[in-house]
Amino acid sequence: MLGSTTRWLVTSREFTNLTFHLTPLNLEHLAWFVADIAGCDVTLARAYIEEIQSDEEFKQALTAARRRSGSKWTSDRAIRLHKRLGWYAIVRILRPDVVVETGTDKGLGAMTLAAGVRRNGHGRVVTIDVNPRSGFLVSGPYADFVDRLTGDSIEILRDFSSPIDLLIHDSLHTYEHERGEFESATPQLSERAVVLSDNSHVTPALSDWAEVHGWKFTYYQEVPQHHWYAGAGIGAAVRGSVR
Repeated sequence: MLGSTTRWLVTSREFTNLTFHLTPLNLEHLAWFVADIAGCDVTLARAYIEEIQSDEEFKQALTAARRRSGSKWTSDRAIRLHKRLGWYAIVRILRPDVVVETGTDKGLGAMTLAAGVRRNGHGRVVTIDVNPRSGFLVSGPYADFVDRLTGDSIEILRDFSSPIDLLIHDSLHTYEHERGEFESATPQLSERAVVLSDNSHVTPALSDWAEVHGWKFTYYQEVPQHHWYAGAGIGAAVRGSVR
């Protein structure tokens, strides 16, 4: 742990929304988690995780956006997607028409989701943040698949007019706000919808919501490689009648 912390202090410029690589075993667990949610063979989940890891155009777009943004003092040059690898694979397998992400921050998640939608050849990513300066990484051809909304995510979700096929909570990490997002979005969730949470390692907001509404809940825990942070994870809910 001391060695990992020292290495991070010397080499990293990230102090919020940390990024890291996953251990090989944890990456394998992620593939099985995705396969379970998406109802597919694990070999397909592995293939899509590898696809985004090997996408040089995607990496170059992120590198160029970081350079243009002047954010080199708050973000690292290395591209480390960790749980977002799972987000991407889920998008590629389920081919959603509408993906909604709450909490844009730098835009790494939105870019990863857009890469999946772009590969699919259809669909939109809607990313919501209270900060109008968020999302500076969303750029290049990927920006054509992203709608950026500024405001309170609970209010925006309450008034959302399109069916949501994939909802990802990654905004204000309190139980009340997270649960509020899920409740606001409930009427807009499509029959094939999947709901993900970036905060299920801290609160039971998604599992509580899933139980009340009769959905199934499952969870994947990240294991970072060579990093002091213990990792977060992905909480997932799917309809009880699906898969």
